[in-house]
This record gives sequence, C-alpha cells and structure tokens, in this order.
Amino acid sequence: MRIEFWDRLLLASVSPARAGPKGSVRLSAEQIAAIDRTIRRVPEVVVKVLPKDSNSLRSVSRHFSYIGRDGNLGLEIDDGERVHGKDAGQRLVEGWDLDLDEYRKQMGLAPVSGRAPKLVHKIVLSMPPGTPPKGVLRAARNFAREKFALKYRYALVLHTDEPHPHVHLVVKAVSEQGVRLHIRPHTLREWRRDFAQYLRDLGVEANATERAVRGEARTTKRDGIYRAMLRGQSTHMRARVGAIARELATGGPKPDQGQRILLETRRAVLEGWRGVADALDRGGRSQLAGLVRRFAEEMRSPLPEKEMIARRLAAHLPAHRVRDQSPTR
Repeated sequence: MRIEFWDRLLLASVSPARAGPKGSVRLSAEQIAAIDRTIRRVPEVVVKVLPKDSNSLRSVSRHFSYIGRDGNLGLEIDDGERVHGKDAGQRLVEGWDLDLDEYRKQMGLAPVSGRAPKLVHKIVLSMPPGTPPKGVLRAARNFAREKFALKYRYALVLHTDEPHPHVHLVVKAVSEQGVRLHIRPHTLREWRRDFAQYLRDLGVEANATERAVRGEARTTKRDGIYRAMLRGQSTHMRARVGAIARELATGGPKPDQGQRILLETRRAVLEGWRGVADALDRGGRSQLAGLVRRFAEEMRSPLPEKEMIARRLAAHLPAHRVRDQSPTR
C-alpha cells in the first residue's frame, strides 16, 4: 500500500502508519477512529478562503457589512467584544489600521508586485445541514483563538440563514508584528483537520478527508465559474459543451489527461482501502475490516465531467443538432 494513500486518508490522525514485521502496517487508535468516521460518512467540514475583493478598503468594508447583515448581526472580534451597527465595518477598518496599510500602498511605501496585496483574508468555516449551529460557532471561536489570537486581528459571525450553518471569519492579513499571513494548500488541509477536531471536542461528529478517498470525483470549479453556472451564464461551460458536441459529431469524446488521472487515482484509492482492510484483519478488527471492504466495493466508478456532458448531449440532442452545436448555445 502506497504511503500517499495514508497521507490522503488519515488527515485526522496525528501519527503516521507504523510499519510492522515484513512491511505490514500497524494502525494507531487515531487512525482507526479516522477510518471508522470515513466509512460511516461522518459529515465533512468545509474550510475555504474567498478569493476576491480583499485588497481595498472599500471591498473590505463592504464585506463586513455583508456578513454583519447591514448591522443586524454583531461581529465578534479577537478581544471578545462585539461590534454592532451599520458602521461596524468602517470602525473595524479604522481599528485595524487598514487605512494605514492602504496609505502605504498608495504612497509606494509598501512592496507591490502585480496585484495589490490582500488587506484581509475572508475565510468560511462550514458544516452540512443538520449540524448544531451553536457547535459550529463554538468550534470556530476555538479555531480562531488558537490560530490567530495575539498575532492577527480577526472578526467572526455565525450565519444560519442557509441550510448549512457556517461562520464567516475575517483575518487581518498582516500581524501586529508586521508578519504577513500566507495561506497555502497545506495550510487549508491543516485547518480542515483542526476545525474537525475542535468540533469533535465539543461532541459534534466531523471529519476531514479528501473527496477521492471517500469515492467522490466531483470537479472543483473556481468560485466565479461555479456562480455563473448557477445563473446559467457561464461562458466557460458554454464553450466546453460546444467543444464536446463537436467531438461527438466526429466520432465521440476524446479521452483527456484529466480522465486518465481520475482513473489512476481511483485505482490507488481502492488499493489503499484493501490495504486498510488487511491491516485491520491482522489487528483483530475483522468486523471493521468487513465494513471497509463493503465501503470500497460500493464506490461508484468515477465519471469525468467531460463524459457526463457527452452523455447528456447524446441523450437529449438528435445527431444533426449535435453536429451543429456551437460554443454559444
């Protein structure tokens, strides 16, 4: 079993799999718990950073107004106080000295390379519908305190006006000591793992594994593309559908690099789950091993986005319409 599988599966574990005699794998209690949560499909946490409009005073103030629902919701800040009112965003901008950061940028006193640097990071901590909102809020408070207190200024607020309870967390991009906060992919993986643990500490079931390990193969869209798709206005998707329609008219969709990677990933995941089941058998946990094997068997075969689009086109469009399909349809 390849070590990459353990890296991807056991994100909630604090210790790596330990090799036993003849290269067998010994599972820690943390790893067994992570395996159990995954095959039971315990709700997965979502931690994401909103990518746009974080580098100007106006956009930051507007975001504070949005998450505070124009003053109807109080924003909790890092000193434990709440900021209320329609001018809460402006007061935070001034209290965090973001206007000084903007002034330094405009006067050429701060390093500038390409796009203007972020003044804040806009983070969302979310759980699926049915999760207790108070638990999400308490876990988010603990997360923010442990990650940013006494270093980076922050404000947070719980939203419950959508089915999935979520907390908006705004973090000043530069610490009080002048150190800039950089959020990398590995940072988000760590944050997901930690947020799930904070929830579990409060008695809320939560997990943090990758989609591929859970047998999901949904293509991740950039936020702008996703929102445009929901509105039916995505030029990206119109162009993609048109290109696939033309391939259908000339003999069918051509396999692409993404499909090959998807299939290779699925093979590695299934191999990994078989190794997990074998390790559990060796450790005397045959019942859990059987559940793991059933979980792996029930994984659906991955269907790339391109093939899904092609199937829909073939099912709903007559052959002559497929031949005439253009990117603007």
